[in-house]
Amino acid sequence: MSARLLYVMDPMCSWCWGFAPVAAALIAQAGEAGVATQLVLGGLRSGSSALDASTRKYILEHWQAVAQSTGQAFRFEGALPDGFVYDTEPACRALVAARNLDEPRSWALLASIQSAFYEQGVDITRAPRLVELAGQVGFQREAFAAAFSSADTHTRTAADFTWVQDLGIAGFPTLLAERNGQLALLTNGYQPLETLQPLLARWLQQAACA
Repeated sequence: MSARLLYVMDPMCSWCWGFAPVAAALIAQAGEAGVATQLVLGGLRSGSSALDASTRKYILEHWQAVAQSTGQAFRFEGALPDGFVYDTEPACRALVAARNLDEPRSWALLASIQSAFYEQGVDITRAPRLVELAGQVGFQREAFAAAFSSADTHTRTAADFTWVQDLGIAGFPTLLAERNGQLALLTNGYQPLETLQPLLARWLQQAACA
């Protein structure tokens, strides 16, 4: 019997930031049962143009709603400055590079990228910032920079995006449970831990008995 969780998300998705503590708790719960979690990158906004005033206002209002619903911290002062291009592909690609270099450490980079963007206002669409964050969580910077810019990582990132699209996943975060190749949906969108913990517990129990 093979079982794993698939956490489908985008590091620049505000609901994924809101879901971060819930995801960490669920991943730990699965890990205690011997079930690993794989990070899958969704590609929320790839190749976008610079934000206009109305789009910036809409996004910041969305962030406010996430903050109120989840309690996660956001830095609103100076957020999404003029000319900012909300392209999530580089941050997704950084996590694909991390996953390929040192999969366990990719979770630390995910947390660092999310915190840098939402709490500190760092422009994580820029490669030097992503390399810096990778170095801070223990990746060798030159090796990470090479992996980040490689054709193979571009291809793997696009493959993640295509897999998500082919499954018809339209929103993040999404948490899937896979057993013997069969996928079960635990959540598509934010839900609190008290809702998801018992759902995961039942699935883990069934997986253990299969």
